[in-house]
Amino acid sequence: MTVQKCILWPDKRLRTAAAEVDELTDEDRQVWDDLIDTMEAMPGVGMGANQIGVLRRLIVVDASEERGKVVRMANPEILHSSVQLREHDEASPNLPGVSAVIKRPRAVTVRYMDENGFITRKDFVSLWATSVQHQIDHINGKMYFDHLSRTKRDMLIKRARKQR
Repeated sequence: MTVQKCILWPDKRLRTAAAEVDELTDEDRQVWDDLIDTMEAMPGVGMGANQIGVLRRLIVVDASEERGKVVRMANPEILHSSVQLREHDEASPNLPGVSAVIKRPRAVTVRYMDENGFITRKDFVSLWATSVQHQIDHINGKMYFDHLSRTKRDMLIKRARKQR
């Protein structure tokens, strides 16, 4: 288990959809462990494999207050989203120093392969739901600021570049 360096925007891997996981390997399990270590070091509430340059559909999420309740997911797919939205100030270590308030569904139902290779379905609410959606965006080659208007997105990226 190792804290990995997060690749920086505009690295093309952040815009690349990750490959499906047909069967879990020891390497996939190592990626999950590295994602957890990296997430905890930030600290954050989730990470997608693209963020550390691994183009596999692997994410981890832990939005618990006490920590230690990590959910490992391969090939996560949102099956249902609530109509009710929730605002949250989102950020990414891939574009450090900036954040933006994003509206996302307050609850989602997700199907994914768990750490044992079983297909599982789980409901996520509040910060858990926000984090799951944010991480799925990452493995789909999308960043949180893609949910902003073009003007706001351009301003955010410009501010981040100034801070570097």
